[in-house]
Amino acid sequence: MKNDLFSIGPFTVHGYGLMIAIGVLSAYYMVEYRAKKKQMDWEKVFPLTVWSVLGGFLGSKILYLLTRLPDILANPVLLGSSIKDGFVVYGGIIGGILTAWIYCKCTKWNFWKIFDIAMPAVAMAQGFGRIGCLLAGCCYGIELDPANPIGIVFHNSAYAPNDVALLPTQIISSVLDFANCFVLLALSKKLKTDGQVASCYLIFYSIGRFVLEYFRGDLIRGNVGEFSTSQFISLFICLIGLVLLFGLPVLAKKKGACAQSEE
Repeated sequence: MKNDLFSIGPFTVHGYGLMIAIGVLSAYYMVEYRAKKKQMDWEKVFPLTVWSVLGGFLGSKILYLLTRLPDILANPVLLGSSIKDGFVVYGGIIGGILTAWIYCKCTKWNFWKIFDIAMPAVAMAQGFGRIGCLLAGCCYGIELDPANPIGIVFHNSAYAPNDVALLPTQIISSVLDFANCFVLLALSKKLKTDGQVASCYLIFYSIGRFVLEYFRGDLIRGNVGEFSTSQFISLFICLIGLVLLFGLPVLAKKKGACAQSEE
């Protein structure tokens, strides 16, 4: 793969950064379009996107540093390189959602409605991001037999082992993310309670991530007992998604019943 795509003078366009930018812009336009269709206050989408991206970036970096904490404490010199390189997707998801919730509270915007509108777009952005991972060589899979037809080989990667056949977990992740986006868009036409579409995102992504972690080859991301850090987080994210999926309709009915009784 090739992460340095081309250069214009001193400026180099990196594949990973380009795919992240494409993902963020695509997500922004999708959320804005869907907010307009639902006659929501779509002018708030741009600042929401900016704050969520910043919160997601910070969250992904903090979680990455936490996974490297034992190594950093043993060798503080690693802090410099850890700040420069490395992110954990779950940190970005948690940071982005938390920032969006704070923004909605401050602007008195319905968080659950925008949460539903945004998460299919987030899944799409992740699909582009994983293409960036492929170009950079990060988030690589386990080693395969050289004769295995699905293996990919990096020759000049700063992250993945070079000249070794690897499972293309980046491609698998990207396909799953794009599929998640389309499934969520389809479910948005069927699920009526605010927050249920976003709940399905949490469930689908966490299950896919939990399984795919068994096939990842970059073990530097830390472990919690028998599970990788991402698998451990996936268990809680899936549980939260299930609670929201089945709990939000119950709360909505109770609120509706209370409103009718007050009338």
